[in-house]
Amino acid sequence: MAPHEIIWTVVVGGGSGTRFGRLKQYEHLGDRRVIDWSRAIAEQASNGVVVVVPAADAERERAVAGSDSRAASVRAGLASVPAEATIICVHDAARPFAGIEIYERVVDAVADGADAAIPGVAVPDTIKVVHDVDGVRTVVDTPDRASLVAVQTPQAFRAAKLRAAHADGTDATDDAALIERSGGRVVVVEGDPVNRKITLPDDLEWARRRAATTGAALDEVSP
Repeated sequence: MAPHEIIWTVVVGGGSGTRFGRLKQYEHLGDRRVIDWSRAIAEQASNGVVVVVPAADAERERAVAGSDSRAASVRAGLASVPAEATIICVHDAARPFAGIEIYERVVDAVADGADAAIPGVAVPDTIKVVHDVDGVRTVVDTPDRASLVAVQTPQAFRAAKLRAAHADGTDATDDAALIERSGGRVVVVEGDPVNRKITLPDDLEWARRRAATTGAALDEVSP
């Protein structure tokens, strides 16, 4: 993986768990929490890791205090990444099964010249664009499915580009969108269907079943 780069990862676990109903990053998968799985892989893939958690938990977790939006939490993490970092990855703590191979793919793409690299998987369903027309949800477009990908993390960035994109405090659902808005070049690399985000309780039950068969692999990368 990009031997001449200094790679840091920001693991973002600062959410309040509104959709899930509680703080999903602290739920257990086997004998480790979701955030611990995400942190362990990031530590293997990076020269350094900054973890962002809800502000009330920062001291206990030896982490950085997050904020009221994902973008603001990422900025809080970025502030703790050393200036010497040349590539910065941003990873959602709620994706505990992001393998080292995905980190390698996004980092290598940035090392090869992209401003940002994101993992994506094909969208199996037909997608409709829907607008509210006189109170009725109405289809206005059907995008070509071949042009669509579902985006995952970790996402990798040339450090200077990511810091500049966040400088004005703009909000976004992912960091790549900020690079896009600034005119940067974002490339897509192969993602992994197993790199599933825990959003709802059913996702957690799936993750627990998977953790029961992959826990030994995490033991190999844990500090």
